[in-house]
This record gives sequence, C-alpha cells and structure tokens, in this order.
Amino acid sequence: MKGHISRELELTKILFKEKTKPVLFENLDGHRAIGNLWSTRDRIARAMATNPRELTTKMMQAMDSPSTPQEIDNAPFEKNILTDFDLRESAIPKFYATDGGRFVTAGVVVAEQDGIRNVSFHRMMVIGENKFAMRVVPRHLYALHKRALAKGEDLKIAVAIGLCPSIMLSAAMNLEFGKDELTVANSLRQLCLGEPVNVRKIRNGLLVPAFAEYIFEGRVTKEVHDEGPFVDITGTVDPIRKQPVVEIDRIYHRDNPIFQIILPGADEHYLMMGMPREPVIQRTVGLAVPEVHAVRLTEGGCCWLHGVVSITKQKEGDGVNAVMAALGAHPSMKMVTIVDDDIDVFDDREVEWAVATRFQGHKGLVMIENARGSSLDPSADETTSKVGIDATKPIGGEGFDRVKPV
Repeated sequence: MKGHISRELELTKILFKEKTKPVLFENLDGHRAIGNLWSTRDRIARAMATNPRELTTKMMQAMDSPSTPQEIDNAPFEKNILTDFDLRESAIPKFYATDGGRFVTAGVVVAEQDGIRNVSFHRMMVIGENKFAMRVVPRHLYALHKRALAKGEDLKIAVAIGLCPSIMLSAAMNLEFGKDELTVANSLRQLCLGEPVNVRKIRNGLLVPAFAEYIFEGRVTKEVHDEGPFVDITGTVDPIRKQPVVEIDRIYHRDNPIFQIILPGADEHYLMMGMPREPVIQRTVGLAVPEVHAVRLTEGGCCWLHGVVSITKQKEGDGVNAVMAALGAHPSMKMVTIVDDDIDVFDDREVEWAVATRFQGHKGLVMIENARGSSLDPSADETTSKVGIDATKPIGGEGFDRVKPV
C-alpha cells in the first residue's frame, strides 16, 4: 500500500478489511510496516515448509529436544544503532479509539536473570520518548523481574520485532520456568527448515534473533505506570492496570526496516496465541487416549476459548476422558469438542456435522462448574463453567459413517 496511511486508527480499518491478507504499508506516517503477516494457518505452515497438522507435531518434538541457537559475528540490525530517538515519532500505532495509547503488539521480549533466559510476547504502550508501560502477567518474565528487583537491579531486556514463525510460535509456548524458548525455536526451525536460529549479542549482553527488523534494548525498572485500556484477543476492552515501566536505551534496526504489527482481536492475534497451545493439548490428551490425531483451537473461539480434538476410541468413555484432559491442558478453554479421526478438525462444517449426527446431550455432554477460566473471557466471573461435547460415534455402532459416492 503506497499511499500515506495514519498510525492513528486508519490502519486498523484496512487490516480488518483484508483480515487474512498481508498488508505492507510503504508510508505509515513516514515508516514501513506490515500487518496480517501470519494470519492463516496455511501461511504459517508453508513458511515452515510443512502443513498445519504436521506443524503441531513438530512443535511437540521441538519442546522435547531443545538445542542451542547459532551465535553469529554480525547482524543486519547492527547497521543502524540509535541512542537519540523518540518512540512517539516511531511506527508504533494506535489501533482503537478506546486504546490508552499506541502499542507494540508483535514485540518478543528476551530477558535473562540468574542464568535463566525467557523469551515471551508482551504488549507495550508508549508513555514517553524512551518509555513503555509493559503488560506483565505473573509468569516467567514477572518472576525474573522480581529477582532483579530483589538485588536492587533493573531487569535487562531486548524487544525483537519482525521475526520468523519459529521464534514467534516458541515465544508463545507455555513452557516450564527455566526452559529457554530460543532453544525450542532453534529445534523447531531445524526440524522444519533444516537450518538454525541465528542469534547475535547486543550491547547489554543479551543474545537476540539476528535477523529481526528491529531490536529495542532496555530495562524493566521498579517504576510502574497505568497501562491500557487495550482491545484484547476477544475484541473486548482490557482495563487499565498498573504495570512496570520499560526504559529503552538503544534502538537497532536493519536498513529500510519493516515494523511488524499484530492487529489486536484479529486472526494473526488468534493464531500467534493459540497455535503454540495446541501441542500441549495434543500431548496431554495423548496421555488419556492412545491415539490423538489433531488439535485445533478454533478461530470462532478466538483460538483461545474453544477447541476441537480428533481421536480414535479404544473403549467407550475415551471421548469423555479426552474432554477432561483437554480442558486441563489449556485452562483458558471453556468448550472442547471431541470427534473421530474421520472428521477434519480444521473444517468447521465437518465438526458441526459430527455434533449434529453423533452427539446426544444426555449421553455426551460434560459440564464442569466453578472452574478457573480465562481472564480474557468477558462472560466469566471469578470462575467459569466449562463444557465438553463427546461427538464420537459408538464403537461398533452402525449408521454413523457417511456414505461415500461410488
């Protein structure tokens, strides 16, 4: 898109209109930017030289066999190192009129403390010429920040923007504390593409993805600031919270860089959050049921709240066991449908057909009340109700298979 587009709200209309089509902005208030880049499963899988079903399997394998990324001697982003800058003049956009400001949404944060490296997504709201308020939920980055504060130190970080799917998917995985997402990303890229993730050490000593478009080098401080409101994955407003302040010391970027944007509450947001949770669901259900074929967190459920799992039943009751395992594997999910292996979980029409022809509520409905759910679900109170649908056919039952044309 060659014409001038404003960072303030205008780009959102364009990205929503295209939805699953990448849009390159040649002049986003004087900057180059791209949105909707990884907005379909097929595009993500093709970039990794595989298909959506196999990509889930390869993500599981990468989680099991992490490997060290390859450190290289120079990176394209080292051609431009800025110490005099103003984030308010950058490509960072404001997406919605309700937003509290302009947000980085595709930023992958690299942090290290006490020999533990964490790589994870965090949205960041511009609050000054070199400052962000960063959303940090009480997980791994939060724990590293607390450790640094206990020593009277800021937590050194780097924010990488403009990355390949191997790094982005790994950064959104729910790994154990202390497990390094960059090593998982390296194995995933090796498994899919036969090549490593290259990393480069920056001035503050952190190793970062070498082929990022931008690197923001900075520190998470002890200061806090209002962050939000922000339109989150369900398209509803996440409220204002006090969050840590990040100070940026340097910005590195490639020649003629492209700033990556993930549109909040749209398909790319769904997939980058949801797809990395599918391997965990598949593995956990596989402990309860011998044969698990595919898992999908559905786009209609924002790739977060609803899911589908296909299995091969060995005994009656396997469908219900699969429901329980799936809901436990991804606590934010509040509805899961279990289908047979002849149903394509990536086809909504096939899944609904299975529910229509193989499910009876008095037999196959599982209801769990007062469970912990997702803070992103606007219908939930402190707890939520969860539903499982066993849409598998009975073992040995007749009349449940579709007749194929001769």
